[in-house]
Amino acid sequence: MSTVIEDIVARKVFNSRGEETIEVDVITTSGFGRASAPAGKSRGKAEVQYYPQGGVDEAVKKVEELIAPELVGQNADFQEEIDKTLHEIDGTKDFKVIGGNTAFAISVATAEAAANSCGYLLFQHLGGQIAHELPYPLGNTISGGKHTQGKSPDIQEFLSFPLGAESFMEAATANVQAHKRIEDALRKKDKLFTGGRSDEGAWIANIGDVDALEMLSKACEDVGNELGIDCGFGVDFAASSLWNSKTKRYVYQREGKKRDVGEQVEYALELVEKYHLAYIEDPFQEEDYRSFAELTKKVKSCLVCGDDLFVTNSERLARGIKTHAANSIIIKVNQIGTLTDAWETVEMAEKAGYVPIVSHRSGDTCDWHIAQLAVALKCPIIKSGVVEGARIAKINELIRVEEFLGDKAKMADIQLL
Repeated sequence: MSTVIEDIVARKVFNSRGEETIEVDVITTSGFGRASAPAGKSRGKAEVQYYPQGGVDEAVKKVEELIAPELVGQNADFQEEIDKTLHEIDGTKDFKVIGGNTAFAISVATAEAAANSCGYLLFQHLGGQIAHELPYPLGNTISGGKHTQGKSPDIQEFLSFPLGAESFMEAATANVQAHKRIEDALRKKDKLFTGGRSDEGAWIANIGDVDALEMLSKACEDVGNELGIDCGFGVDFAASSLWNSKTKRYVYQREGKKRDVGEQVEYALELVEKYHLAYIEDPFQEEDYRSFAELTKKVKSCLVCGDDLFVTNSERLARGIKTHAANSIIIKVNQIGTLTDAWETVEMAEKAGYVPIVSHRSGDTCDWHIAQLAVALKCPIIKSGVVEGARIAKINELIRVEEFLGDKAKMADIQLL
């Protein structure tokens, strides 16, 4: 089968927030690939730029006039060469010219086209026949912070983490049930609760951080007992959005407290120990490697994860490894631009003993590729929401992959440090 690229087509579509984004089709002699780009609301300052000046319209124009002429005729099987060409066309470190989301959509669509041309699924094409481990789904159940408007928790995400599940279907079921139990608890607690949800499908309610943690803890305990599994949980502080650079304090508006760096370390440690958190993401602002290292050293059996801290960037991860900051890393391909860049970061993380976690973005599309990328990249966790449409697309794709693998399928091995 020929994997020579014959055409590349770009168009403007919408994500789950109704924001404009780019979608790209890559057509080879015998195959086809399509990918669309997501968008985050809480973005790390070191992420690549999403689009060139002029936005999505300009990005589509650059695909047609600048990128397609360079890539047509190349072999979609040579992913590194495709991604290298994208870097060369752009010529900047952060994709200012063509846009990181443009590079992302082309890179992923090319991989899909190559897989399709050869009659493989994406995870087989990228990960080979040895790729057979399914990730545990980390699901947002209650939203706060920048993911909400009005009265809500200060912490951005409260996450169900069914790390004792024996199959992906069982893990996904546990997250759905935890999500439902929290809805029931919210309706009992607040008669004015309207069932509102955030972009990721997590509940938005007039409660504080402690109430949210108590509800999540009870829901996960009950679901775990019912299914006979260990259903852990965690939080994403998204602390850069809490940080006031002028006063050097983390501002908790609902709680009415301001914490300095030392107090934030103690607060994060207190939550890990009190609630036996299995996961804590971005508990400090994105340049505070020292506090990440301090917390990582003190906690046990908990993943301390960097998202804004690392932004899928191998240079920032290398600094984290050197300083022992965090022990896990969020992988969002569009933060860095191409599959090759993301793959290099994953490999660096694995060699250093960091747990790589493939993740959606809050403004996502029904594109399912990150589900198969988690299997291909051997990432033991996928952060993919629970029930909202763009999230279900990823969850359902992993259910299909598990079915496809049959007896070969197994859940990933996670070591909580």
